[in-house]
Amino acid sequence: MTDLIRKGKGKPLRDAMLRSGLTQADLAAKTKAVDIRGQGVSLSTVIKVTGRGKTAADKCRLRTAWLVTTALGEPLQRHFDMPSVSTDTVER
Repeated sequence: MTDLIRKGKGKPLRDAMLRSGLTQADLAAKTKAVDIRGQGVSLSTVIKVTGRGKTAADKCRLRTAWLVTTALGEPLQRHFDMPSVSTDTVER
């Protein structure tokens, strides 16, 4: 699984939520509506991805990032970066 890194410690996500008038609970519910499986993202995960401080998570799964940004109606690339890929090889 690919983990994405949220930009700006989640501030762009929080700003998008503010513009949309969504709380974390509203966003979690909205992810269920855009999820073809109907599962969405749990409230605790939304809190980690959009939050700040010790409980916040700077990385999340691609699927989580996609559901959150789709629910916000925003492009994924505005809120998340791909991790850098190391091209180092080790000779054995």
